[in-house]
Amino acid sequence: MKNQTKALIMGGFVVLFWTTVATAFKIALADMSYIMLLLIASLTALLVSFGEILRTGKLAQVRIFFRNRDMLLKGALQGLLNPFLYYLILFKAYSLLPAQIAQPLNFSWQVVLIIMMAVFFKQKLKWQQLAGVLVSFAGIIMLSANNAASADAKLSLLGIILALGSAFVWASYWISKIDSKEDSSVSLFVNFLFGSLYLIVITLFIPMTLPALKPLLAAVYVGCFEMGVTFILWGKALNLATNRVTLAQITYLSPVLSLLLIHFILGESIGLLTITGLLFIIGGILLSNLKKR
Repeated sequence: MKNQTKALIMGGFVVLFWTTVATAFKIALADMSYIMLLLIASLTALLVSFGEILRTGKLAQVRIFFRNRDMLLKGALQGLLNPFLYYLILFKAYSLLPAQIAQPLNFSWQVVLIIMMAVFFKQKLKWQQLAGVLVSFAGIIMLSANNAASADAKLSLLGIILALGSAFVWASYWISKIDSKEDSSVSLFVNFLFGSLYLIVITLFIPMTLPALKPLLAAVYVGCFEMGVTFILWGKALNLATNRVTLAQITYLSPVLSLLLIHFILGESIGLLTITGLLFIIGGILLSNLKKR
């Protein structure tokens, strides 16, 4: 089997898992706080990433990582961005918004990344990138004005701000990964280790109660298939792919397919404005990434 085929198969599984997680978020948040959800999910992802370290025999690299002060500081800062800040903001947004709104707003992180790269690295935006940003922004406005998606006919402004804010945090995390020389599996384990430690410290000051079995399993599922397994699979797929553009483009299926689960499992009525707004965001991302032959 060719490497590109293997990469696409792995990418397909990643898309499948990402399709389900918005629904899992809402199931878990129905009976637990967003902080508890993140704590359970982060600890689960930590165990998954540690299992990958043991499976691949990279424990020695973890020891080297912890002996290097600069690498350790970088890992601690990245762990502050992801999973700590990113998922705290995202899960709070999901607790305030319908899943059909929170999910596509968060998916705009790729457009945010383009803007941040232009600002921080002084990369001049090409016309198609600027056009793509404007198209995606139009989609964001459509979703933000889609009050019909909410049961009380009014979307939470705080939820919208948080969902868009999570896109900025996620883009910042990937900017911090640029030119990273650390092994991806080791770096991921360290990120989840620090993120989990930050969360444990928070729970010392906030009363927590154990959730019922259904939301607990949903939180574990999030840790496995939003964070742990998918991050590992996606990293392997990127390393194997001979055509990363094709691999990246299949991820656009995820938010579209996710709407089906949100409708049939969560019972949210998906309106035309939601679909149109999502397609505008995806269309803007595709336009921004067009390259001349």
